Amino acid sequence: MDTSFSEALCHLIVLMLSLGQGIHSMPVPTDIPMCTASETAQYSLKFTGKWTQAAFPKQYPRYRPPAQWSNLIGVTHSSDYHMWQRNEFASNGVREFTEKGEAWTLVKEVETAGERIQSVYGILSAPAVVGGTGQMNTEFEVFARHSFLSFIVRIVPSPDWFVGVDSIDLCDGDHWKENVSVDLFPYDAGTDSGFTFSSPNFETIPQDKITQITSSFPSHPANSFFYPRLKHLPPIAKVTLTKIKKTNQIISLPIEPTQSNQLPTGNEIEDKLINTPLDCEVSVWSPWGLCKGKCGESGVQHRTRYIIMHPANNGAACPLLEEERKCFPDNCL
Repeated sequence: MDTSFSEALCHLIVLMLSLGQGIHSMPVPTDIPMCTASETAQYSLKFTGKWTQAAFPKQYPRYRPPAQWSNLIGVTHSSDYHMWQRNEFASNGVREFTEKGEAWTLVKEVETAGERIQSVYGILSAPAVVGGTGQMNTEFEVFARHSFLSFIVRIVPSPDWFVGVDSIDLCDGDHWKENVSVDLFPYDAGTDSGFTFSSPNFETIPQDKITQITSSFPSHPANSFFYPRLKHLPPIAKVTLTKIKKTNQIISLPIEPTQSNQLPTGNEIEDKLINTPLDCEVSVWSPWGLCKGKCGESGVQHRTRYIIMHPANNGAACPLLEEERKCFPDNCL
């Protein structure tokens, strides 16, 4: 785990523990169902990467760096807090995390929310996964006043792309949900205008809002997630939240989060069967070349084009890369 991230996390853990004493309830929006569960609940979180070359063949990162996932940063909170929101502007903390993987500013923002409106209960983290298909696991606690979970994981490499959840409510009236599974899709933080995984830094001015990346948006053929033949992108990751059976031991913060680069097993094997077709892409034709032939007789001239993207997974094959046509030489003496 990054040193700056570890220091920031430790600082926030101390703050969260101190906030546990003497917190007065704050007003809660009336249009959101109230959680009346009487006890706290512990959950395990399993993040599973599904970022394979078969499912996402276009410009799939294989080196410097290869496809992988950053640390997970999560927060348990009340309904009046958001770490990030679709169609809203990313905070400076989210910007720094999604562009550079730096967590300090994001952690400070969480800390400020906890001090100002007591909307944050605790923070959770899980270590980075070195690979597109690994797993990471951690545990966390929720209670009635703070029954929501949000988290963010950076897609590496990318300009400012990430996956995550915004305010999943784990409470259902007077009881806690046993299991929650969510397929995850890529988001653009709206702070960098790069189109591909390995694009150089290109700041978005003015800043855009957070948007979900789809198979047709952004509608630019250079975009790494642009698959016009698909109606929807396959999920790039998945999170599973499972309520832990109560024991006499009280655990208020995650202990020894883990990561694994092993391939998914069981029912998740079927996810490996996703093969997204990638059609061949070619350049525009070059200008016609010189006419080659004897004076007074017809000759031949050629033009060419080159492959931009090779096909994959039964995508459309490449067309001819060279054409010729008859011509008559110019400037004959």
